[in-house]
Amino acid sequence: MAKDGFELPPREAMDFDVVIVGAGPSGLAAAIRLKQRAAEAQQEVSVLVVEKGSEVGAHILSGAVIDPIGLDTLLPGWREQGAPLETKVTDDQFLFLGPAGHVRLPNFMMPPLMNNHGNYIGSLGALVRWLGEKAGELGVEIFPGFAAAEVLYDDEGRVVGVATGDMGIGRDGQPKDTFTRGVELRAKYTLFAEGARGSLTKQLIAQFELDKGRDPQKYGIGLKELWEIKPEHHKPGLVQHSFGWPLDNATGGGSFLYHYGENLVSVGFVVHLNYKNPHLSPFDEFQRFKTHYKIAPTFAGGKRIAYGARAITEGGWQSIPELVFPGGALLGCAAGFVNVPRIKGSHNAILSGAHAGDAVFDAVTSGRAHDRLDAYKSAVLSGPIARDLKRVRNVKPLWSRFGTAIGVPLGGLDMWLNTLIAGVGLGFTLRHGKADHATLARAGQAKPIAYPKADGVLTFDRLTNVAFSATNHEEDQPVHLKLTDPMIPVSVNLPDFAEPAQRYCPAGVYEILKDDAGMPRFQINAQNCVHCKTCDIKDPSQNINWAVPEGSGGPNYAGM
Repeated sequence: MAKDGFELPPREAMDFDVVIVGAGPSGLAAAIRLKQRAAEAQQEVSVLVVEKGSEVGAHILSGAVIDPIGLDTLLPGWREQGAPLETKVTDDQFLFLGPAGHVRLPNFMMPPLMNNHGNYIGSLGALVRWLGEKAGELGVEIFPGFAAAEVLYDDEGRVVGVATGDMGIGRDGQPKDTFTRGVELRAKYTLFAEGARGSLTKQLIAQFELDKGRDPQKYGIGLKELWEIKPEHHKPGLVQHSFGWPLDNATGGGSFLYHYGENLVSVGFVVHLNYKNPHLSPFDEFQRFKTHYKIAPTFAGGKRIAYGARAITEGGWQSIPELVFPGGALLGCAAGFVNVPRIKGSHNAILSGAHAGDAVFDAVTSGRAHDRLDAYKSAVLSGPIARDLKRVRNVKPLWSRFGTAIGVPLGGLDMWLNTLIAGVGLGFTLRHGKADHATLARAGQAKPIAYPKADGVLTFDRLTNVAFSATNHEEDQPVHLKLTDPMIPVSVNLPDFAEPAQRYCPAGVYEILKDDAGMPRFQINAQNCVHCKTCDIKDPSQNINWAVPEGSGGPNYAGM
């Protein structure tokens, strides 16, 4: 096979019963359930998990307040087995922020499903590392540092595995001394657990038309900092959510503050990516949020110790794609199982992994291969995941359609009705409408936003924060952010939308600079990329395709 003028050597191949792409909550849950079932039946099932991060958990980012229903299903004894979840929620607060004030919403007014008591605060990355250890103890093979870059199909169009990306190719497309050919990982079934907007998942959805008849998937961008604060400001078990300022009424989103561990606070901000103003910067809205008088005192005398950002699936029930196809299935956030009002997805991710593990074990041990895992689909659409998502299905479209002031109370009413009349709510399902990339107004029709300069103590600039994500890429490699047309950023996006990539990217990857003749040019600083996928989602021309870089590249989140 030839590539960019040189002949590629053939790839080696390895065969497994099951290959799982992504060592996140859903992928590891599937691997664990498969090995649990195999041990119970005293049978051998070979399971491989391939992970693009440098280690298990390196690319995991979440709040996180974790509903234990998934862990209770998968590993009922997790509390006694050393799982890194020790802080129970003790206080649940909901705030509506204004520019100079706030209102705390009484807890009795909140729908019961929004109650966080009984949940745990912790690091999802740490939990995933622990799940990786549990999977390893059961005999699961895990290959960290290998990016699944290609879906493999047979002559009938069925998925038969994945291939990892080639390593050691220079930016000029030519092999370096370190060149290593990727490996074909072949399987009877391949499970895709890549998280939100996974690069292979995106291809599979197009290949098999998995989104046909569904609403477009919706997304948010979640930005997070981990702080170590002064002991006198720490309130272990406090969960605080807010909406309102600094976002305007037409822009959905909100914040979280979670107190846990040894004087740790997770602070984050989510902006729904169907926002209209191309001048908006989610990162700067996050920084501005921290300056509110109700928020800032928590961080006085403290220090930020980590930073990251990640896209979040928000479409919910209406946007779940077809989950199965010949030879594989979509799991967790790759399928969009996040409960938006609860800001929770890990519980459903783990549940989906358990369902997939059951379906795949039954299929493999009955001699099947490369067919549809309809038992997995049935378990998802008729079980606890469906019940969780159906009852909040109208919250996001109500918020988007009517704005924060009206949409949020209407969403609360719908959740209350779903509590009183289980599964009914308003009695209908609202549609999402446009995809997120199609919602931007023209730059000249939107109000510019003047953001305050970072003070370096409470608020920070992008590049300073990126240093706290431990992001690293081999610089001499092809740029993994592919432009379909290199002219569009300057010829279309700049005049029409003031090139919003400069602002929606939370890592300073995209810049508009001037060339020697004073003309604008588009620069991609791919080494800064934290793999959030926002560019792939929000680019108004859909001109940016996020592809996997070399394995081990990207953030190395610690404690996130």
